[in-house]
Amino acid sequence: MKFVISAVIAFFFYASSSVSSAHRDRYASTPSKRGKLKYEAPSPRLTISPPEKATMSPTSTCVSCPATGYTLIESLDCLGFFSCVDGVLGAFLPCGANTLFSASIQTCDFDFNVNCTCTSDQPAPPYEVWGSDQSNSVAGEAIAGVKGSFLWIWDSESIHDQLNGGTDATPLSCTPKQSTGPCDLLDVFPKKLTDGSGTFLADLSSFGRLHGVIKDPFNRYVNANIFAPSGGYIGVIDTETKEAIGLFRVTKTTGTGVERSVHMSTWAVDGSAIIIANLHGKMVERIDVTRARGGNGKIIDLVFNTDAGVYFGKNFSKTEDAAVFSGQNAFGNSLIGSVQGDYSLADTGDLTPTGKRKEWNCNDDIPDNEKPQGGCRPNNVPVCPIPSSGGNAYVTLGGGGMFVLTYDDTPMKIVGEYSDRVVNGAGCGGVEAQGTVFINGGVSAGSAGYNQNTFTVYALDDAEFDANIDDPKENTPFPSQVFKGADNTNTLGNIDGTTDIDGSGQLPAYTTRRDSHGAVVTLDGKYIHVLDRIQNIVEVFDAATEERVNTYDLVSKDGKSGREGPAGACLRHSVLDDMDLPRNDPAPDLLEITPDGKYLMIAFRGPNPVTVAHSAQGSCPGVGIVEVTEGGESGRIVDVLRATNTVDTVPVGTIPGGHDYTGAERSDVHGSIVVARWH
Repeated sequence: MKFVISAVIAFFFYASSSVSSAHRDRYASTPSKRGKLKYEAPSPRLTISPPEKATMSPTSTCVSCPATGYTLIESLDCLGFFSCVDGVLGAFLPCGANTLFSASIQTCDFDFNVNCTCTSDQPAPPYEVWGSDQSNSVAGEAIAGVKGSFLWIWDSESIHDQLNGGTDATPLSCTPKQSTGPCDLLDVFPKKLTDGSGTFLADLSSFGRLHGVIKDPFNRYVNANIFAPSGGYIGVIDTETKEAIGLFRVTKTTGTGVERSVHMSTWAVDGSAIIIANLHGKMVERIDVTRARGGNGKIIDLVFNTDAGVYFGKNFSKTEDAAVFSGQNAFGNSLIGSVQGDYSLADTGDLTPTGKRKEWNCNDDIPDNEKPQGGCRPNNVPVCPIPSSGGNAYVTLGGGGMFVLTYDDTPMKIVGEYSDRVVNGAGCGGVEAQGTVFINGGVSAGSAGYNQNTFTVYALDDAEFDANIDDPKENTPFPSQVFKGADNTNTLGNIDGTTDIDGSGQLPAYTTRRDSHGAVVTLDGKYIHVLDRIQNIVEVFDAATEERVNTYDLVSKDGKSGREGPAGACLRHSVLDDMDLPRNDPAPDLLEITPDGKYLMIAFRGPNPVTVAHSAQGSCPGVGIVEVTEGGESGRIVDVLRATNTVDTVPVGTIPGGHDYTGAERSDVHGSIVVARWH
């Protein structure tokens, strides 16, 4: 099962997707409790076995999908095909070695028999870059990231003008009353929306801190992860009109602290669900998605399925049900959605399928037969759910360890369980390439991360989880350790280090700390780029051999010279109202690749980071444009789409290990995605 998916965290530029025969058989023989990708009428399901390895991962097609009927259409360079059902483009399936897809016979044929007209010299589709700014969009707040946020959207035409020496790209608007952006989260989701109790959104707390938006596989919608602690809000936005179509609030539990928050959510690879990491609720939850026929992926219903959830903590107790909001968006259109279920089917027990404790801190006195093998799982806050085209979601845990879920079952089912020494915490970056899922591990977001040093990358064969469906095993398949920093501290499950702490802070040119965060795969599926948020470098790995092949930097003009060479674009875009703030400090976070494969669009953090302040202070907030070079093995920064926010007046306070910034800039872009404009 070989394919490429660039996921978030990577996060998520959907490309080829395939389903193993075991998963296909399960879908065929077991009626889904929620269905797969849903339409207003049944659609045929492909059962073509993918080849062992795809040579390319196209992300678009030159052929339009007819509004009615069923057909197969070729991908870029005819290396595979898409199903097309009444205007809805399905997942990519690659052809085998030495074959190409023939539209005339509707199957893969020997390459010498196929005259492919959908070639890579076709112009790439235009696109938009969406940057999620966590800062408040109002003045007067005492706490960062608790009310509103800004969404920065730039189109490729404006971006290319900037790259060619023109004026800085102008952000787009999201509401009829705006002519330009950025978009205020409080306008996209109006204050008069009401929850199930009739309470106005304006009267509810913690509606802010846009941690990231993640696009669906059709590039038609994004989910909005609104991360303010105790808020727990998740929205859905139409990428064409920029209007909100749905808003929910996740379940409140006694998991930890403020009891609910949406750290990040992702889409099932067929767009049939949204998989939600309810971090403070210690729960993974799901919204089921129904799409219209002939609507090119148009969503007609959203259902928060409370029976689908999996609780990762201990002694489950629900203190408030999930909720859906109703009312009109900024365009005067009504939101859609409902909450269904009663939690009776949800997996809320303390034990995994192997009979081990889901959460155990290594100190609690529990029966030996309930202790996880190979370590502990001391703090099971779910960080980022990374979806695979095999129907799995890889859920990294804040304190170390990982669970792998089948996201199409109700409830979602644990088919992989890992202790902290086997998969160190706290990863938020994952991609899928050539049948392998790559997961990273970085420092803790909490205060404990202040003196941690963590850069780790793991790889797992996604097909091997099929065997765990009926015969669950711990730490199986065992992950390969692609890379582990020699100076990783003995934290978050790591026991291979030479020291327990690294107190060198985060100031550039002085710190020795590392923090792996964010990953992406090149369009041909050959190379994985993983960011270091503290060192401002990118490690590049060969997806086939799992070997590190290069390291490039984000501070020099050529990506090779470091701080000793000519400075890169971050310097000229750095904040200037505090002369003691270190400049040319990108602090890269989440990223995606453009449809033509030429650029990585990387979120750059600000001088007053709303989250992970001990590891994410930067000087040029916005989205960094990094040109992919050397056939995908390297890159160099060429410009920055600069974001700014001086509306927010929250006090800065102390930046652990960094500089106590005294200026007015509050912008803090945490996530960046690229939305292809195929429509």
